[in-house]
Amino acid sequence: MKALITGASSGIGRDITRLLVDKYDEFVLVGINLERLIKLKKELLEKNNNLKIETVSTDLSKKENCIELYNSHKDIDLLINNAGFGDYGYFDETNLDKDLAMIDTNITALHILCKLYVTKMIKKNSGHILNTASIAGFLPGPLMTTYYATKNYVVRLSEGIREELRRKKSKVKISILCPGPVKTNFEVKANVKFNFNGVDSKFIAKYAVKHMNRFYIIPQYKIKLIRLFTKFTSSKFQSKIVYNTQNKRKGKQK
Repeated sequence: MKALITGASSGIGRDITRLLVDKYDEFVLVGINLERLIKLKKELLEKNNNLKIETVSTDLSKKENCIELYNSHKDIDLLINNAGFGDYGYFDETNLDKDLAMIDTNITALHILCKLYVTKMIKKNSGHILNTASIAGFLPGPLMTTYYATKNYVVRLSEGIREELRRKKSKVKISILCPGPVKTNFEVKANVKFNFNGVDSKFIAKYAVKHMNRFYIIPQYKIKLIRLFTKFTSSKFQSKIVYNTQNKRKGKQK
């Protein structure tokens, strides 16, 4: 059984990988930071030297790199689409190039890999895709507008694919992981320091692996309540709540 994990060099991607060593014997670890990928590979091999592990250092914001990744590793059983980052600030004040890189990573790369791998999986009638979204995927996101919009895309894309798979009576599975704030290097990339404690990425990873067969994987009871909140309130009201929450909690970094 072979798993391919993007964003595997840190955070949720790394911690999920650690938990999959009892279920999979081949891994493709994808990320930008090669040093961290090699460190993780060494750690996994120390636990089980029979594992087959390949590290791929690549920038998935480049379309050609996504296609090259697929062409090099077409036959996998589990795809974990985890690569992504965010940014903080008013929409008119954030950097356009960073916005576009975020869209290319959070949306385009995820879309390409979903498209290529689900097509392959449908043909063999097996496989599983886990897309990392966020509770942000159910909300408008003032002060992090582009990031929230990308996660909304991930949620809706996954929901559409799920129904198509059902109609085809396919055995291929798809899931979306929708955590709240997590203790990762997200804050550094997002150019913001939130004044509250996020959940440990190990907890999120453990919950995700345990509930992999669910479609919506939403750790924590309070995050489930936020999801429920979105069903009974207007987007205008949600925008006000999100803005006030993020504005109070932030401590801007440069």
